[in-house]
Amino acid sequence: MKIAFIGTHGVGKTTLCHDLVATVRRRGVNADMVREVARLSPLPINRQTSLDAQTWILVTQVAEEIRSASQHELVICDRSALDNYAYLARACGRQPAIEAFVDHWMASYDLLFKVPITGFALPDGVRDIDETFVRDIDTLVDALLVEKQIPHHRLDPDGRDGWGEQARELMQRAAAWPSAPVRC
Repeated sequence: MKIAFIGTHGVGKTTLCHDLVATVRRRGVNADMVREVARLSPLPINRQTSLDAQTWILVTQVAEEIRSASQHELVICDRSALDNYAYLARACGRQPAIEAFVDHWMASYDLLFKVPITGFALPDGVRDIDETFVRDIDTLVDALLVEKQIPHHRLDPDGRDGWGEQARELMQRAAAWPSAPVRC
């Protein structure tokens, strides 16, 4: 099974992924986390990005998902191909050939969790914290989800403390892990 937490940067996706991977591993599930690959890009990211940079990020994300799925029964992704495409589309406009691939790849996720903006992005030395940029990506991800009618679960912006529990309950229903309750 493969799940992804989607949305703009700085909203808590990485923290959720780390918590869930640790929780399911404690239950004996062979799980792995595919980390955000943009941080590894040899090319500029954020508002200074290019088509080459975003294509590198997208294909590296997909390659990491394939690698992880070949070795683990549960893969938890800190991003999806759709998020990465949103950054590409914002910077370079929509690219029909790449978008067709992203549309195809989105069917490989068993569960998607849309993580909302709940405050301001904090500086981490890598990601751009410009509020307009952060919100532009979030808006574009939302628009693509609706346009492409991609099934997903929206985490409650007012219930940040319960996001892990929300995700665990939906994963249980999808048979992603043993049904005994687990606390993070």
